[in-house]
Amino acid sequence: MNYRKLFLTVACLALATSALAQQRQTLRLSLAEAQQYAVEHNATMQNADLDIKKAEMERWKTFSTMLPQVKAGFDYQNMCGYEMNLGGFNIPMDPNGTFSVTASVALTGAQIVGTLLQNISMQMTDISRQQTEQTTRANVKNVYVSILVMQQTVGLLDSSLANLERLAATSQASVDVGAAEQVDADKLQVQVASMRNSINSTRRSLEALRNSLLLQLGADVNAELELTTPVDDILSVDNATQLLAKGFDITKNYNYRLLEQNEQLAKKNVTMAWMDFTPTLSVYYQYSKKHYFGDEGMNMTPPNMIGASVSMPLFSSGSRAANIKSAKIALQETQNSRRQAEDGLQVQYNQLCYDLASALESYDIQRRNLDVTKRVFDNLTEKYNYGRASSLEVTNASTDIISAQSNYIQAVMSVISAQVALENMLNE
Repeated sequence: MNYRKLFLTVACLALATSALAQQRQTLRLSLAEAQQYAVEHNATMQNADLDIKKAEMERWKTFSTMLPQVKAGFDYQNMCGYEMNLGGFNIPMDPNGTFSVTASVALTGAQIVGTLLQNISMQMTDISRQQTEQTTRANVKNVYVSILVMQQTVGLLDSSLANLERLAATSQASVDVGAAEQVDADKLQVQVASMRNSINSTRRSLEALRNSLLLQLGADVNAELELTTPVDDILSVDNATQLLAKGFDITKNYNYRLLEQNEQLAKKNVTMAWMDFTPTLSVYYQYSKKHYFGDEGMNMTPPNMIGASVSMPLFSSGSRAANIKSAKIALQETQNSRRQAEDGLQVQYNQLCYDLASALESYDIQRRNLDVTKRVFDNLTEKYNYGRASSLEVTNASTDIISAQSNYIQAVMSVISAQVALENMLNE
């Protein structure tokens, strides 16, 4: 019985371990893989794909109105025993039923233009979907790089903390034998606590960034992330410099392309307004079969019928002319907006170039500053061991490292943000 209980316990533990492993799925992703994963699983991207399908259905609904429409019907009549008297002859009006099938087509100019409008609307939806994908990839890149930089920072601070803790322990030992003052040891202990707090804060920020990336990816929130692309491969100064050298082709910009399509839509709306003056053509075919539920009566219903009609609008008290003028005004507004956007996008491009150039300069300065600050701290800790540096100098140096680390993170993120913004502008 004991063996049986042991076996059941081991089996339960194995199942629990397996379930926990499944819950904590590990995602090993490069930057490109993370971006592609987000494109495939992100909820916003899925909605953008659904919008395209919805636009296709709307286009088909408009186009289907120009295709034949077929309907069938059955009509039953019962005169309740009534007889028709014709010159002394009584004709019984027996119950009867008529089955009919009607096929009809109605065609107007508005239907044709409406189909063209739906084509433009579908193109705009597709551009919006591409723009959503661009934004999704940019967001993933920003968070991805933030995580990598935070991981580097935690490693740097951990190394500095280990040195500072060693100095604090050495200083306290010197106090215990009467070779140093307690205030010096206390200063180092306070600085150790300050650096440890900075590390804990950075790790909390790192965890928040991981959760943010999981949301961007559309992955399980319990999954573990392992990012495989080094930050140096992403933060390429050469690539950023080449990006600055590229000219601005405004026709590739998604916002401008949407404005162009919006202008085409406004032009088609003017055409649609003119279609109110065009005739409507209708053609139909009807098949009818009448059946009497009694003696055969007088059947005057033709089995086959074909008809056609044309209707022409004549007078509407000026409402159609007003619609045309309104559509033309809307077109002019759209054209004005597009021309203004051209100037605005050019100004925005110039500003983004300035921002990226400034961010690269700041990054270079902060990178060198972080390296120098670390070397100064290592040098002072070595001097402190031999009594050639004060605890105040070591404290100031450790504070400088925390400040330099914060400035470095900000500089890196400024470069990435400026580069991503310019890439989005150029549609790179």
